Amino acid sequence: MNSSIIKTFSIILSAVLVVSCGGGKEEEEFKFYALKEAASQQLELTVEASGTVEAISSIEIKSKASGQILFLGAEIGDYVDEGVVLARIDQRTPTNTLAQANADLEVAKVRLSNAQNQFERSKRLHDEGNISDKSFEDAQESFSSARAQLVRAEVFLENARIALDDTSVRSPIAGTVISRPAEVGQVITSPTSAVGGGTLLMEMADLNKVRVRALIDEIDIGKITIGQEVTLKVSAYRDKKFVGVVSKIEPMSKIDQNVTTFPVLIDIENQDNLLLIGMNTDVEIEILNEEVALALPAGSLRTRKDIRSVAPLLGIKEDELNNFLTKRVEGENFDAYIVLKKTKKGAIPTWVKVGKTDLNYVEVKQGIEYDEVVYVLPSEGLIKYQQKFSERVKGRFG
Repeated sequence: MNSSIIKTFSIILSAVLVVSCGGGKEEEEFKFYALKEAASQQLELTVEASGTVEAISSIEIKSKASGQILFLGAEIGDYVDEGVVLARIDQRTPTNTLAQANADLEVAKVRLSNAQNQFERSKRLHDEGNISDKSFEDAQESFSSARAQLVRAEVFLENARIALDDTSVRSPIAGTVISRPAEVGQVITSPTSAVGGGTLLMEMADLNKVRVRALIDEIDIGKITIGQEVTLKVSAYRDKKFVGVVSKIEPMSKIDQNVTTFPVLIDIENQDNLLLIGMNTDVEIEILNEEVALALPAGSLRTRKDIRSVAPLLGIKEDELNNFLTKRVEGENFDAYIVLKKTKKGAIPTWVKVGKTDLNYVEVKQGIEYDEVVYVLPSEGLIKYQQKFSERVKGRFG
């Protein structure tokens, strides 16, 4: 219930207790209610949460070559264009392997040439009947084997060139270096040969667009939709507002100290690179900002269950109330509630259809006209507490 309404009732209660305890004065009427007219109202509702800035995507930079690091071309925080050399690894072993592959290729070419000449001579002699079928087949086999050796040598040479090229590590994207655990002189292992996945050289991310992972309470998560605009603030720039868009609502909840929340991902343009990875943010998601033609205080709505506790306070007879409650209304406790309307004949229970709400006021779609007055009463529990408290005070002071 609205805190201002509760405060009003507390003041009324205090005033009545003072009057009832006064010297010989007649006890005044104890009023539990306030009166409110149905009128237009601006409904505003915002969900607040906290979050952390993180990169939308980050890339781990590793070297396909193993060996000693001879050069690192970027520090943490540096912006690097795509294709720039980030690291160079010792090239001695790949260079030697390339030289050996070149030599093996030359040998394979000579062997293929000799095998081809031998095959052609054998074919002529076989056609003339001067050599046996077995000798011709041996020459044919040697020629095929020489061709396979040449292909194998060409593949080894290409792999050696690739291995030498892999000693220069280039940036796969244009982005910012966000971590660099490796140092010049360190001996690293390749992810293609090491069981542990190789040595991490750097980690890069594109910070022109970042995201915030905000934890939204499960009570409010149903109000969040994809594409919804979000306002964010960070401690470093208290006078600046950042605007983002909800890109994803993760389906797996997080539970911390019995509080269930859901991660909501918010994408933000960060062209000036003001938002840094790990910054804490205050998130405000505007759920509702609309003026409705007719609204009532949320405290005026009653359910079938608690109407019986407040009806006698306004002089509504039990048989009249029972007759009213015999009718079942579609949407009860969902979009249909009871209000107590003020008339010349006294308070009358009335069903109303409601719509949007900002928790303080609720839109009325049907059942009440403009300027009609309704009673706003406290909850059943508060009424019983006030009654018991009043009886205790009277019993003590007479």
